[in-house]
Amino acid sequence: MSIVELKNVSRVYRNGDHEQRALDHVDLSLEEGKFIVILGPSGAGKSTLLNLLGGLDSPTEGTIIVNGKDISTLTENELADYRAETVGFVFQSYNLIPTLTVIENVALVKEIAINPLSSHDMLREVGLADHIHQFPSELSGGEQQRVSIARALAKNPQILLCDEPTGALDSETGVMVLKLLLSMARDMKKTIIIVTHNQNIAKMADVVIRVKNGKIKSCEEQEKPLTVEEVDW
Repeated sequence: MSIVELKNVSRVYRNGDHEQRALDHVDLSLEEGKFIVILGPSGAGKSTLLNLLGGLDSPTEGTIIVNGKDISTLTENELADYRAETVGFVFQSYNLIPTLTVIENVALVKEIAINPLSSHDMLREVGLADHIHQFPSELSGGEQQRVSIARALAKNPQILLCDEPTGALDSETGVMVLKLLLSMARDMKKTIIIVTHNQNIAKMADVVIRVKNGKIKSCEEQEKPLTVEEVDW
């Protein structure tokens, strides 16, 4: 069952007479509960695609349907509701509030989520049960990233959008984060969409989408995606 459908989607940015076509008539259909990787060089349109799916930006033309709802026609207030109810975000920057403890940072989502999960349980899932009263400045980069993932999990989104989630992490911590994201797709039936430059991450994906010059160059299903342990990091 498709959870996301893009039909003839373009995103054009204009600066005076200059026009930049970040996405160019994209068609795409993604199934629920899949681990999906979007690959492509810088400037290919990967992050623009993620921002459109997350309701952070709107298409210049075309239709984006998520869960049967056309989000390309929503008002700002309706998009805010969509972001609160349907999607979660994990970015390369952790976006934690420095004056709040780990547990307080994660619990923030309860203010906007419709059906949030336990903050304590999600921190246990990411291996940070012993760090809940610490502040972000007392954690390593990998631990901060895991807090941001716990926060995204606690929101209980149907779709988790990840922009280079391991880009700032060492290899060992990156593998730990990827295991967690993969288990979300496999065990929790979440749709995980990761934008990355890392070809190795694509080896784990159910679906690999390659983007170049604002166009989808290929969208391939992999019959036997590798486990994290099988990838040569």
